[in-house]
Amino acid sequence: MTAPTDDTRPSPWVVYVLVSEAEAHTYVGTTTDLSRRLEQHNGERVGGARRTTRGRPWTLGASYGPYTDRSEAQRVEYAVKRLRGPARLSWSPEPEDQTD
Repeated sequence: MTAPTDDTRPSPWVVYVLVSEAEAHTYVGTTTDLSRRLEQHNGERVGGARRTTRGRPWTLGASYGPYTDRSEAQRVEYAVKRLRGPARLSWSPEPEDQTD
């Protein structure tokens, strides 16, 4: 008898920043499958966001994570979306509050 595999575990979430090669734009999103999502944004697969139709081709500028659940990834996505331009590519989490 073989041991069961842990294929039921959900994939980790990542936050990604896309950079338009055609225009000076970035796009921030979350996913569990980064390569599939990039193909969707570039029109190679069905799906993607209407916002990324213009500006193709898109390349991956940065990714953050992995995060264990969607809500954690969405908190990071929100923080990154509040930044503009190149700052989105070098985001880092706030250090934990070190109060005694």
